[in-house]
Amino acid sequence: MGGLAKPVSVWKTPMAMTTRPIHFLPQNAHQMLSLPLPFNTCQIQLLKEQVPRRRMVLRRAKLTEEPSIPSTPAAVPPDLQKHSEEAMDGKADQTVEQGSSSKDRDWVPVLPHVLTAAMANFLFGYHIGVVNGPLGSIAHDLGFDGDAIMEGFVVSIFLIGAFLGSLSGGILADKVGRRRTFQLDMLPMILGAALSASTQTVGGMLLGRFLVGLGIGVNTALVPLYISEVAPTKYRGALGSICQVGTCVGIIAALVIGIPAETDPHWWRTMFWFGTIPAAYLVVAMQFTAESPRWLAKVGRWEEAQNVIKSLWGRFEVEKALEELRNAEKGQQDDASWAELLLERNFKVAVIGGALFMLQQFAGINGVLYFSSLTFQDAGITNSTTASAVVGVANLVGALAALSLMDTQGRRKLLMGSYSGMAISMLTLVLALEMPFPEQFSHFLSITGTLMYVFTFALGAGPVTALITAELCNTRIRAKAMAVALCVHWVCNFGIGLFFLELVEHFGLPAVYTSFGAICLLSVAFANSFIFETKGKSLEEIDMLLKPQTPINKE
Repeated sequence: MGGLAKPVSVWKTPMAMTTRPIHFLPQNAHQMLSLPLPFNTCQIQLLKEQVPRRRMVLRRAKLTEEPSIPSTPAAVPPDLQKHSEEAMDGKADQTVEQGSSSKDRDWVPVLPHVLTAAMANFLFGYHIGVVNGPLGSIAHDLGFDGDAIMEGFVVSIFLIGAFLGSLSGGILADKVGRRRTFQLDMLPMILGAALSASTQTVGGMLLGRFLVGLGIGVNTALVPLYISEVAPTKYRGALGSICQVGTCVGIIAALVIGIPAETDPHWWRTMFWFGTIPAAYLVVAMQFTAESPRWLAKVGRWEEAQNVIKSLWGRFEVEKALEELRNAEKGQQDDASWAELLLERNFKVAVIGGALFMLQQFAGINGVLYFSSLTFQDAGITNSTTASAVVGVANLVGALAALSLMDTQGRRKLLMGSYSGMAISMLTLVLALEMPFPEQFSHFLSITGTLMYVFTFALGAGPVTALITAELCNTRIRAKAMAVALCVHWVCNFGIGLFFLELVEHFGLPAVYTSFGAICLLSVAFANSFIFETKGKSLEEIDMLLKPQTPINKE
């Protein structure tokens, strides 16, 4: 027959047979659509409808530059799909690990700034210890040997200067900024230490000690304030604990540097000269540290605040941090006045901060330290430097433990646990004094109680008090509220030093230690009732929680 031959049917059914060759089918159509060959007429018709539609989708995807989506999940073989998912999961895990690793290093950019600020606390500890050992040599050289009142005045005038420094520090920190206040504050500390080292009269020594106290008063409020404002939220507790570490290292440094004073009666002058070196270093180093981004925002220097946040906390934190700062600064253009501390929300924070410092001092830390040398002498350790060094190491170990626990256990738990441990330590000391134990066992209890008390104090009551007071205050009144709280600290410190020996003489050491233990338990109750947990919260989030009618979860 002429012409084209009729196509041969591939499948015979009662239905109408196909009359056209199926050239439109791709060779692997049965694989793509999971349909077995041969095809009947209905199946071919379905393929006719599907393939052009797939081509149209591809053309549209190409035009819109969108990825084409397979019409059915079976378009990707199961083994290939599994391999792809595992590869993507691996990349996701790697990304999470890299992000986690980056987060774990968020403290690195801030650390140099925190360590520089903590040098001021090193000076605090150093100037506490610089007169304790060589006080007899100082009195002999300056002509007031045997005058107990003048010896006490040489020590206590330091506290008077610190009280006044606390008040002035809040004003300076708000006016010229945190960094400039550090630099200005070092001037009286350099002058005071140099005057104390070179003076030939008791009047010169008193003036030098007063100037040093003035600088210390500014520092004790400024250091926790500055660190709380520049530290990332996640590590604010650990970095804030470096304040206490700096104080402990300063005390130990004074002990070590003072060793030659046991044989050289004029070595005390060299010790004071050493005190000028860290102060001079701070003046220079603070020129290269970052200003507090919260103070910069407070005075309207937003661009500088943004740059500091980016350099200290990372570029991913800039937007969130600036938003929180803007919300916190809404409607607050002028500097806060002292009268604003009387407002309900600010007054509450100032009272809590002052109460924490008052409880810290009345819990007996200065009394225990005063009698620690006698405790060690009774136990056969007659070298006062050795005894002080052992106490200083216990203090340092506690501060380092607080550094590692502050952001994991939280401020509230550490504070309550610290005062509980101090109460148990006081009970141990009272038992050692009152119970008829063998002499050696009594000495063991006395030393154990003393060291445990110092360790537990450094674990919470020491570092947490200043840190949490700074955290509870908003940026507007933080410097002034810290100034008021630290004034309470210095007044209580002075009062304990003035009346402690008289109380021991009238009531006996066991009774005084018992009262200290009772105050420790009162401090636990106070922290449980009035302190809420601040770990993991930004300062602006804490500020929002403290606004009236805001429910607070203490944990």
